[in-house]
Amino acid sequence: MKKVLITGGSGFLGINLVRYLLGKGFSVVSLDIIDFDYPEKDQIKVIKGDIRNKAIVKEAMSGVNIVVHAAAALPLYKKKDIFSTDIDGTKTVIDEAFNAHVERFIHISSTAVYGIPDHHPLCENDLLDGVGAYGEAKIIAEKICEDYRNKGMVVSILRPKSFIGPERLGVFALFYDWAKDGKHFPVLGKGHNLYQFLDVEDLCSAIFLCITKDIGQVNDVFNIGAKSFGSIKDDYQSVLDEAGYNKKIIGTPAGPVILALRILEFFHLSPLYKWVYETASKDSFVSIEKAEEKLGYTPQYSNKDALIRNYRWYIENYEKFSKNSGVSHRVPWKQGILRLFKSFF
Repeated sequence: MKKVLITGGSGFLGINLVRYLLGKGFSVVSLDIIDFDYPEKDQIKVIKGDIRNKAIVKEAMSGVNIVVHAAAALPLYKKKDIFSTDIDGTKTVIDEAFNAHVERFIHISSTAVYGIPDHHPLCENDLLDGVGAYGEAKIIAEKICEDYRNKGMVVSILRPKSFIGPERLGVFALFYDWAKDGKHFPVLGKGHNLYQFLDVEDLCSAIFLCITKDIGQVNDVFNIGAKSFGSIKDDYQSVLDEAGYNKKIIGTPAGPVILALRILEFFHLSPLYKWVYETASKDSFVSIEKAEEKLGYTPQYSNKDALIRNYRWYIENYEKFSKNSGVSHRVPWKQGILRLFKSFF
């Protein structure tokens, strides 16, 4: 039985991947700075610790065959924490994996490395130009991974689109909250822009392929996203339809609203950060042809499927997290002044 170490195992992707790999017969170790408080706790080895702590990472690496490095400080964290976690932490994890002679290392990057592009679809060899500390750190982390690949490690780098599904909250909880309360929902611009998402189960399947496919196929970088997606307006409308209040997606003038969001972000009055609002009114999709051809990646969920699946989980579990908030994907983000605007819709 292969043993897989998942850094960030207590996070949104982490718990979904734990469940996926247990279902495939793998032995799983979770390393995370926060508690692993899911029912699967007794089925895996849980290590609570920081990926920036070399001794703890070395301990977690014992007997491990494969590492899935999913731990990261997300965009709402402070810049120093993003850099120390996403860059220094990545260096520590992959260095200890190298020393432990693990068979494969799978790094979860982000399409944020492409920044705000001027064309679509985006391909793996396109220019990397990260926006903000998170995008910059993810680019540097990829370069660290490439350095170890050049040392002989088998390193898969996955660049997933924004992924959703059971356990996902974060910025999507804002939208689901408005849908739950029977509100229209505003989007930047007319909402006709094509915007690709990804179901977390499809991401787990891509990771599984990197674990199991031939080494010559997986030792590369891959975009991962939904195959079927439409406009922001149409895809988001599916959630409002699911909510059942006969509400609509409402377009807004992108320029003035983006300016307002910049000001609100500067004064810490809104959870929306630059990469979100600067791309929300533009096309945003990647080519997944390379993953399809080399990995045999076949996504099962469309944008609408993923959004509705996530919304249903949100409604079913609302009482468990409704009083929580924070800056990770596990909890709803504070809406700030946007909660005031909600009353007008």
